[in-house]
Amino acid sequence: SSGINAEYGKVLVRFLNAEGETAGAPLEIPLDTTQKQLQVVVNALLGSEDRYQFHVNDYEITDSLRKSLKQQESTVNTENAIEIRYEPQAIFRVKAVTRCTSSMPGHGEAVINAAFNNNGTQLASGSGDTTVRFWDLTTESPLHECKAHRQWVLVIAWHPASKYVASACKKGDICIWDPKSGTHIGKILSGHKKYISSLAWQPLHCNKGGAPLIASGSKDNTIKVWDVLRGQCMLTLSSHTQGVTSIRWSGDDLIYSASQDRTIKVWRPSDGVLCRTLQGHGHWVNSMALSTDYATRIGAWDPALQGKGQSEDALTVYNKYKGVGEEFMVSGSDDFTLFLWHPAKSNKPVCRMTGHQQLINQVMFSPNGRKIASASFDKSVKVWDGKSGKFVATLRGHVRAVYQISWSADCKLLVSGSSDSTVKVWCMRTFALLQDLPGHADEVYTVDWSPCGTKVVSGGKDKVLKIWRA
Repeated sequence: SSGINAEYGKVLVRFLNAEGETAGAPLEIPLDTTQKQLQVVVNALLGSEDRYQFHVNDYEITDSLRKSLKQQESTVNTENAIEIRYEPQAIFRVKAVTRCTSSMPGHGEAVINAAFNNNGTQLASGSGDTTVRFWDLTTESPLHECKAHRQWVLVIAWHPASKYVASACKKGDICIWDPKSGTHIGKILSGHKKYISSLAWQPLHCNKGGAPLIASGSKDNTIKVWDVLRGQCMLTLSSHTQGVTSIRWSGDDLIYSASQDRTIKVWRPSDGVLCRTLQGHGHWVNSMALSTDYATRIGAWDPALQGKGQSEDALTVYNKYKGVGEEFMVSGSDDFTLFLWHPAKSNKPVCRMTGHQQLINQVMFSPNGRKIASASFDKSVKVWDGKSGKFVATLRGHVRAVYQISWSADCKLLVSGSSDSTVKVWCMRTFALLQDLPGHADEVYTVDWSPCGTKVVSGGKDKVLKIWRA
């Protein structure tokens, strides 16, 4: 008989886990079965009490099975049993931030970027005033002011075990700081001939106890790999014909670089070999993200064990949070499009994602890799499916360019900062605006949601850092 029994409004379904293994035999269930009822069925099949998310063909079932199938009539073959995939929900919930708990002045010029460390207990910022500052999050006050750069600090990057912070400036110099004392470690790493656009630490689980390594991408067309303690440049990767705009050091121990020459290159840092070149964009590639960015950011800190002591090693945590299957990459460009890639497998894109009316500033995968958000000069943020690249929703509300976005650790919320001087919080289930957070006196250049989920930082042209909490 056909999979959907129209008379009775019943349907034959098979439950699969993220790896594709089936749970029990196919069952006949009513089409009006809700997400909560599916939860009961799967708990009974598995003998578990976990909370699950359910997907049919990558569409999440948020209401009933009937509604989800209706959304995608053309793609569901009802002759056979319908496959419903279940996967554990985020282990903890993040509340939307609603109020500014402090405005921290200190920088003498615009705050260009601000970032929390791997577990959200420390905060660093870089500014046009050439300093890096560390902030005390308990008292929400300045901790250290770090001076060594002679030009604007364009990039800061926390080491995944929070031992160091690297900063890079418009002149092309890199400084390494001790976040506890605010002291400058070793010598200035200089070698780039133009400004540095991006920094990426080697993930903890790839490092295997060796010297900490960091990669830097520059407007001078090269990527350099540094041993930060010895202060030495280990490798210079040159093949790009124009400036490097963004780099990532992946969990598979590969370096990805995006460039104004319209390509993305894949490098092997152990010997500097260029593995492949990804082509497709018609203009500069500005931004790039990996589906494993959150997993490499948190290092050996497991959010599920908050307050229960940390005994995990980085590889266990990485495997737990990286999701199933290969690493995916998304790139955003001045040609108004995004491309989804499977870079470890192929130099052909999975798909081209169109819809933005202006160039794309930033792209970012949700921590579980299931969704992608993109921020654009067209005043909107768009949400896409992280596996297929299908368009999901447009978030409208900002009245000027959206510069930066950041996901909450449970993937349920997104924060955005805009040239219109506001910070906004969006619900990722309904795609509605949850919180409008005015307060900055000018453009907001940077936002970051702490990996522990309890706070958001924002900074920009008004030189002030704001902390937002639930």
